[in-house]
Amino acid sequence: MEGKSASTLGYKIIIGILILIIAVLVYLLMNQKKEVVTVTQEANTEKNEMQVQLDSLLAEHERVKASYGKLSDSLIEKDSIIKVKAIEIKKLLGVSSELNVAREKLMQLQMITKGYERQIDSLYTVNRKLRQENEKIRTDYNLEQQKTADLSKDKEQLNEKINGAAVLKAYKVTATTLKIRGENKERVTDKASRTDKIKVCFTIGENKLVSNGYQRFFVRIAKPDNTILTRGPAYTFQFLGQTLQFSAMETLNYEGEAADICTYYEQTAKASELPKGRYIVTIFTEDKQIGDATFELK
Repeated sequence: MEGKSASTLGYKIIIGILILIIAVLVYLLMNQKKEVVTVTQEANTEKNEMQVQLDSLLAEHERVKASYGKLSDSLIEKDSIIKVKAIEIKKLLGVSSELNVAREKLMQLQMITKGYERQIDSLYTVNRKLRQENEKIRTDYNLEQQKTADLSKDKEQLNEKINGAAVLKAYKVTATTLKIRGENKERVTDKASRTDKIKVCFTIGENKLVSNGYQRFFVRIAKPDNTILTRGPAYTFQFLGQTLQFSAMETLNYEGEAADICTYYEQTAKASELPKGRYIVTIFTEDKQIGDATFELK
């Protein structure tokens, strides 16, 4: 009887020990489950945080690219590296066991994007300086072009003034109508019917800008009907591409000093009587009209 009681007690002790072990194991299992849940939650939280950081990093990167416009094209290789790294990190975030690797990769990517920003900002600064220098060069060039144009214009105007000033002028132009009375005798007349000869006198002004040398002076005397008094068809000269008749011509060796000139138009023996009215006397060189006067015959 006593042996049976002892055996029962032994079983009870063993069962108690087993229950205690089971209770401890259940407790440990529950704690481990809680730890697993906590670790999983922490891992998910960290994963979400890293995803937010990655998204924020990529959004900032795109903003930087957009703000610098076409300049970002010069760093397209580094931009490609950033995109590849971002894709790699996204894949790692999908695997819980790779979160540590993803964390390291994200830190590396942050350094790369900061380097990208520094590099593109440096390029922007350099480009801005180059643009400023180019703008200054263009401005200086335009100013020099304007100065050159102004100098050319001033030179042209000066040449025009010099050329305008380097022109002979005829002053004190007079016309005297004469009647020939015998040999070497002349008398002034204002009668058309008595006029045989017209004496035209003028003064060539002083002008040091005109080249020295022989100058020809052509006198044209226009009758009241505007036809020119001339002694024949050979009395012509070329003037600015035109062939003009002249009434008389004189040559002067001009040396820059004022000079008095007189020349004559004389009626030919077969010429008809001069008409009454107003006559116009015009003095020409070979390329300029330099003086004029009028007279009247009654």
